Amino acid sequence: MTSPAYELDAVRAQIPILRTLVPLNNCSQAPQCDATRAAAEAYLASWNEAGMDWDAWIGETEAARREFAAFVGGEPEDVAVGTSVSQLTSSIATGLDWTGERNRVVASGAEFPTVGHVWLAQERFGAEADWVPVRDGGVELGDYEARIDERTLVVSACRGYYQTGFKQNIPEIARMAHAKGALLYVDAYQTLGTEPFDAPASGADFVASGNLKFLMGVPGIAFVWIRPGVASRLRPAITGWFGRENPFGFETTQLDWASGARRLDTGTPPVFEAYVARAGMAWLREVGLDAIGDWTSALGQRCVQGARERGLTVLGAADPERRAPTTAIACEDSHSVELGLRERGVIGSARGPAMRLAPHFYNTLDDVDRGLDALAETLATS
Repeated sequence: MTSPAYELDAVRAQIPILRTLVPLNNCSQAPQCDATRAAAEAYLASWNEAGMDWDAWIGETEAARREFAAFVGGEPEDVAVGTSVSQLTSSIATGLDWTGERNRVVASGAEFPTVGHVWLAQERFGAEADWVPVRDGGVELGDYEARIDERTLVVSACRGYYQTGFKQNIPEIARMAHAKGALLYVDAYQTLGTEPFDAPASGADFVASGNLKFLMGVPGIAFVWIRPGVASRLRPAITGWFGRENPFGFETTQLDWASGARRLDTGTPPVFEAYVARAGMAWLREVGLDAIGDWTSALGQRCVQGARERGLTVLGAADPERRAPTTAIACEDSHSVELGLRERGVIGSARGPAMRLAPHFYNTLDDVDRGLDALAETLATS
């Protein structure tokens, strides 16, 4: 595959940084585009001209909720809006009851640290954490099956491993979890925006993501889809006035719960971030997630193949069906290598023992080649 099904030049024309740099760091931060800049300016104009327009601002937050719901194939009432995946995962975890016989969380070693930390923090309330190991940059399904039992309350399995880009088989993990009566939590931060993902069909009970990576947004906002009927089981200790049935009733002494996933909303919503998040997600859906998925897969394969041709060590699975667009390449001092790449006009993402190159739908095959050449040169001179 040498080009995507959409007009790549038209897409690239809407991302100003491409005039000066090659961003291959979407696993950490998306570049600004015309749509997200216009959305940010719309909020700033509203704030400047109206001073306060909460009807419009809350309306924009609700529009972002609807956009995320459409993105994962769900309904708006099944989506909570938060400030980060850390906060939303904590709200879920504190909403569960860890005091009974079913008090185990089985989590993959591929979880981003924040998710693991949240589960560990529940140990003071009776939770017991068990870890599915990472082997050769991935996680084996058999290791889940060996650990999930009738005492398991929740299984935590990211869709994509932040370190290597390894993609987990969510429907199969969901089958194993549900067979034992457990819930399945999925952090989709490292893949959402690079592939079509149907949350209801996946079998997951929770699907969370922030927006600053492949969803073309900014820090400060995140969403979680919750399977219908599951949210009513939650009584989160992390809450706020927007988690109430009627936030504007201002009932200080009454702790009721909003219906559906909205009970996980907390305080005043991230309004500015919602403007940007909605615009980024809407643009991706306009381009087409199927076409984006095909092209990001091609870019990822080019990255893996090109790295090996240059004598670089690729971490993680070789099967393209089990890889996100992120390619992790082994190096000793990834931070210094990241700086060396920037000096050569390429933005990569250092993470521990690896330099990650994460192209997205706006990148070209030439971008990938340039990034790999810059990486090989940097490693050869470091």
